[in-house]
Amino acid sequence: MSLILAAIFISLIFFISCLNWQRTVKAALVLVVIEGALRKWVFPDASEMIYFLKDIVILGAYVNYFGFSKIQSKWMLNKSTVNILIFIVAGWGLFQIFNPSLGSPLVGFFGWKAYLYYAPLMWMVPDLFRSESELKDFLNKYLLLLIPVGILAVAQFFSPASSPLNVYVRTARQGISTFGIAGMNVRVTGTFSYLSGYAVYLSVCFGLLMPLLLIKQPLRWRILVLIEAFLLIVTSLMTGARSLVFLEVLFLLGYLIIQALSRPSDLWQWSKKMLLPSLAIAIAAGIWFAPAIESFWKRATLNEDVPQRIANSFTQPFEFFKYKQIDGYGIGAAHQATPALRQALSLPPGEIIPVYNELETSKIALELGPIGFSLWYALRISILVTLGLLFLKLKSRFLRQLALCALLVQAISINGQLVFNHIYAVYYWFISGFIFLLPQLEKIENWQQKQKLLFYQNVPPPDIAGSPYRQP
Repeated sequence: MSLILAAIFISLIFFISCLNWQRTVKAALVLVVIEGALRKWVFPDASEMIYFLKDIVILGAYVNYFGFSKIQSKWMLNKSTVNILIFIVAGWGLFQIFNPSLGSPLVGFFGWKAYLYYAPLMWMVPDLFRSESELKDFLNKYLLLLIPVGILAVAQFFSPASSPLNVYVRTARQGISTFGIAGMNVRVTGTFSYLSGYAVYLSVCFGLLMPLLLIKQPLRWRILVLIEAFLLIVTSLMTGARSLVFLEVLFLLGYLIIQALSRPSDLWQWSKKMLLPSLAIAIAAGIWFAPAIESFWKRATLNEDVPQRIANSFTQPFEFFKYKQIDGYGIGAAHQATPALRQALSLPPGEIIPVYNELETSKIALELGPIGFSLWYALRISILVTLGLLFLKLKSRFLRQLALCALLVQAISINGQLVFNHIYAVYYWFISGFIFLLPQLEKIENWQQKQKLLFYQNVPPPDIAGSPYRQP
């Protein structure tokens, strides 16, 4: 009976998702934020099914957009380097699905999904927004989620580890992570299932918030954006995630340096706008959230493994190539969910990977081998290069800032988790769509400005009695 109800529920969700792909994509981005809350507190017994819920929703959007939409999308057929590399990577991944080392192609299909299932979002994003103001409005509203999620994270930090607020999904076997003096403080997760998901969410929002801090907005939106920035910074410390804070610091440094080299006037404007808010945020954080600062500082200074981990993420893959030479163990072989998949479907064990692997770069090297590894990171670097060229080319200040912020977020986390973190995978391919969206929006904006200019040039002067502009 439960299987029948689950099938009906999945079919209903899929049908609704097929009705309007624009609303569905936006709903999927919201679902990314609340998925963990549903798994932890609302439907804990259906955690596995909820995990795949956004995939079903996004599949409905794909079916509607690529199968039934009247929009004749040209983005997928664009002969750009990025698109060419996507299809090459997809082809190599399909080849690796049938790698004998996997034991079963089903593991390969699951692994292929982890790499490229969300990639079509990149081609849909340019048709998702029709103007710069529409994109701006969406980002403003979407980032409002930072406020309730941040408030929840603050409550988690000041609650004991035994609190109902501080739980992981039931499939997690580890205890609640703590840090700080005597491990008294909980490492917060917000609405997300685990700490890693919340850290990714904060890092992406950090990049998307920056352009909104710089543009002119109504007072209420400016206040809301500052509240969001405050909660983001404070809860970043509460995660105890050194990589997250490290990313935010590198982001700011990179942003300031690039702006100083390319548009010094923009940097000066940004400095004037952000000086007082930054001081206010720093003072408020120091007064109200001193325990968070103290706990993070203790974790960051007492653990000295960060430089070694960063170095290993770049060097270890080349050491691991020796195990299979020019081949790999197959796509999905090193995925953290593969053992559970094998057990659930009674699949053959496959070839055992003889070395411990934790870093994503190392896992990709083991799965795809040197050829697939090179193709995958060539794709990621090509997206970075395209975003950099866009930043130099675009004239709109807001669109330029978006291109720069997307570039910095992706560049700093180039050696981080993407394939093995489904939260970042959704955001990664969404902001990768900026390479097609941003130049399209600038063209639309330029066309609208020209139309306004032509309209005002052709409007006859008012026929007012006694006016020197009266028509003869």
